[in-house]
Amino acid sequence: MAELALTELSLSQFRSHPRARLALDARPVAIFGPNGAGKTNLLEAVSLFSPGRGLRRAAADEMARAPGGLGWKVTGVLRSLHQVHEVETWAEPGGTRQVRIDGKPAVQVALGRIARVLWLVPAMDRLWIEGAEGRRRFLDRITLSFEPGHGDAVLAYDKAMRERNRLLKDQVRDVHWFAALEGQMAEAGAAIGVNRRAALDRLAAAQAGGETAFPHAVLALSGPEGADPGGADDLAAAFAEGRGRDMAAGRTLAGPHRVDLEAEYAAKGVAARLCSTGEQKALLISLILANGRALAQDFGAPPLLLLDEVAAHLDAGRRAALYDEICALGAQAWMTGTGPELFADLGDRAQHVEVVEEAGGSALRPVAPIGP
Repeated sequence: MAELALTELSLSQFRSHPRARLALDARPVAIFGPNGAGKTNLLEAVSLFSPGRGLRRAAADEMARAPGGLGWKVTGVLRSLHQVHEVETWAEPGGTRQVRIDGKPAVQVALGRIARVLWLVPAMDRLWIEGAEGRRRFLDRITLSFEPGHGDAVLAYDKAMRERNRLLKDQVRDVHWFAALEGQMAEAGAAIGVNRRAALDRLAAAQAGGETAFPHAVLALSGPEGADPGGADDLAAAFAEGRGRDMAAGRTLAGPHRVDLEAEYAAKGVAARLCSTGEQKALLISLILANGRALAQDFGAPPLLLLDEVAAHLDAGRRAALYDEICALGAQAWMTGTGPELFADLGDRAQHVEVVEEAGGSALRPVAPIGP
């Protein structure tokens, strides 16, 4: 199978890293250092090799090293499907994020055509017990990994819905104006629904076909009435019929923006929200691994995996199992932890990097692995 890997990564004025450079191969990358040293910042930089705002969902200005206001830049050499690409992404002070691929300006969605990036961060540990918005975002990231155009559909839907909500709040009753916006929402919303359902089908197939030490998760879409009414015609009808109710509420109450994602620990028949903290973490890891296996088939190479503080809530046995599965998948997984002992089971199957704090910010030091 073809590889997807960063073989060079350079950071300039990015978060805590004034300047940093790594030369790499396709093996996993084990990153360790004390809390606050800049490990997650390194993963965030790698997450920018995919469309969107990265794993922290930060605005471009927030990624710049402070103080200074000089802007920031991340560059990399990406080996993807037997091709090599030079990728640059940056932002000037006060500007938006820019992308260049092989020396030519590119839109962010173009990154999704040459790379796939998945991540799991500590903030997601409460995914199953907090609000539906986080689960929708998780679902859409998975969906985007399979269908790069999904992001455009979400943006088109959100833009039209914001306009419709403005009309609702202002008590505007122009039927033609509503119909035009609802037509746009219906077309984009139907595509969103198709993409999401296809992504869940791919995850289900990948979980069913994988021997794993992590629990199988059964996923389903849910939500209030009208959250997922189906095709474009059904959506358009739901929006038209709901205008009076929506005007009273001042917002759109039906559509794919109301969908929720439910998960069940299959072996126990228990909803994810009722599982222990460790079980919830294991379910998330299971889904990320299933997503990776499915992408390896669909894209032709396993994705880049970004696993921040992945050892949290995992005992030594399950941690070793995770490393075995990552290596079997062949993914360049970027993993962080506080000490090198957390990655001892990887040995020389991974490249090891220490992140240290210096007077000028964070610094990176490639180191030899400690033995298992």
